[in-house]
Amino acid sequence: MTLSINSTAPDFVADSTEGQIRFHDWIGDAWCVLFSHPKDFTPVCTTELGVVARMKPEFDRRGVKLIGVSIDPVADHMRWSEDIRTAVGQAPNYPLIGDTNLKVAKLYHLLPEDAGDSAQGRTAADNATARTLFVIGPDKKIKLTISYPMTTGRDFNEVLRAIDSLQLTARHQLATPANWSAGEDVVIVPSVSDDAARERFPNGWKSPVPYLRLVSAPS
Repeated sequence: MTLSINSTAPDFVADSTEGQIRFHDWIGDAWCVLFSHPKDFTPVCTTELGVVARMKPEFDRRGVKLIGVSIDPVADHMRWSEDIRTAVGQAPNYPLIGDTNLKVAKLYHLLPEDAGDSAQGRTAADNATARTLFVIGPDKKIKLTISYPMTTGRDFNEVLRAIDSLQLTARHQLATPANWSAGEDVVIVPSVSDDAARERFPNGWKSPVPYLRLVSAPS
């Protein structure tokens, strides 16, 4: 069983590379990306953590906090960070949670309950399902999940695009069509009546079919 969209993101207390955190308190009023990794010193994850560090200003601009979790001790995370700096040119500049007792992985349904209670002796293959990314809103609800196999590096440009869409919906009751990019036309959500839409969008909208109402994106 997995956590679904609109589920409350489970809260927890854990050690990280930036000290102990209580997750919900750490998020505060921000948005959050929590992304999981099977094990330290793995090749694809090494590239991901470095790329996210380089892209952090884009997440900051959107009010999004970044946090990773890997099923190894914090001391290993610190050593791994130097490898990431060497390989990608940027060490993580956001916290990495140590999940040595598998607590966070189980809370987020990344590992089964019978996986044990220790990271010791577990291989990356044992933890292969710890490859999900969660976007969590200020209300602590899960807004989006994306899961990848260990062999496929995540596309964090797509994560930013999805966050732009989620924040547009939160602020303006607008949705985004397939392959949408920031600045392109957007969709008035069905919960907004035509009368209410006329008040909000006095210039009208394009409607190729009655239930699809396209308007210019707000600036």
